[in-house]
Amino acid sequence: MAHIQHLQDFSQQIRRDILRMVHGVQSGHPGGSLGCNEFLTVLYQEIMDYSTDFDMDGKNEDLFFLSNGHITPAFYSVLARSGFFPISELSSFRKLNTRLQGHPTTHDHLPGIRISSGSLGQGMSVAIGAALAKKLNNDTHLVYSLHGDGELQEGQIWEAAMFASAKKVDNYIAAIDYNKKQIDGATDDVVSLGDLRAKFEAFGFIVLDIFKGNDIESIINGMNEAKSYTGKGKPVCVLLHSEMGNGVDFMMNTHAWHGKPPSDAQLESGLAQNPVTLGDY
Repeated sequence: MAHIQHLQDFSQQIRRDILRMVHGVQSGHPGGSLGCNEFLTVLYQEIMDYSTDFDMDGKNEDLFFLSNGHITPAFYSVLARSGFFPISELSSFRKLNTRLQGHPTTHDHLPGIRISSGSLGQGMSVAIGAALAKKLNNDTHLVYSLHGDGELQEGQIWEAAMFASAKKVDNYIAAIDYNKKQIDGATDDVVSLGDLRAKFEAFGFIVLDIFKGNDIESIINGMNEAKSYTGKGKPVCVLLHSEMGNGVDFMMNTHAWHGKPPSDAQLESGLAQNPVTLGDY
């Protein structure tokens, strides 16, 4: 129980970081970042086997690729608090000539960042390539990626999914942030995704749902189950049923905070709802 409490406290600190980072420059994407917070917390604090002695080859360690690159507030915070770079650097988020740009970039060599992302639809292709490289190198570690559900409206995703199944890329786990919202509204209103489970199964994936996508224990159990399906000749897809803006009451149940910063008063309200601090930057 103490371990779960630590992860919950860690996650609450990530929420504080997200709010403060986006508020600080009045720019960024808090909604999706808050919705993926618990997933990234569990991935980096519990599930993946990785080294903070970062190199781009990533041999003999698990790899993660963020495809929905706009949720950098959560990603940067988790990376910093997992030991990849100084926590104090979070204060440079989205400022000119810093390493923490609004979407991840590789030219500044920020530890933990393996691809420039944010042009939606590309991350699955890159992750599959990395997974195939591991097979060629007899590296038994896994490759993970995270995608927004709105991102699945991009055609390249389905080309990549078809390839992963055809080539039996079974050391790969793709997670979908299935919050059913995107920048323009509900995904069903923009371009309906239909039955995602049936779609990914038709494309040859093993599919599982994490119905409590913001619950630490559910994510741990779900991701461990996903790992148990690797090595069976098929790629794996996790449908993470999350809530955009989770943990901040006025940001939940709406797409309005996809790319909207909080005011001073809203920042204070959000921080008050997440009082646990492991040390603000």
